[in-house]
Amino acid sequence: MKLTVTSAAVAWFREEWGCQEGDSIRFFVRYGGVSTVQDSFSMGIAKEQPNEAGLFSVVDGITYYMEQDELWYMNGKGLIVDYVPATDEVVFKLDE
Repeated sequence: MKLTVTSAAVAWFREEWGCQEGDSIRFFVRYGGVSTVQDSFSMGIAKEQPNEAGLFSVVDGITYYMEQDELWYMNGKGLIVDYVPATDEVVFKLDE
């Protein structure tokens, strides 16, 4: 299981959130919303330091992660985080 953050998503976080080396971005599970990963749940995003990262990736000095207690959401698969300019949104996909 791995976390992949595309270069488009990294650029978006740098530009829109002002992320720089040493920052951390958390992907977390929310009840409700629309998801391509699991019914009745969706992903949220926060700029905060990890407590107990269960899955992480460091790209250009920025740590992207999910906490250990939320890994159930991915059913043992990896997560791909991408940015789609046409819809101006961050999207999440399972990595088969």
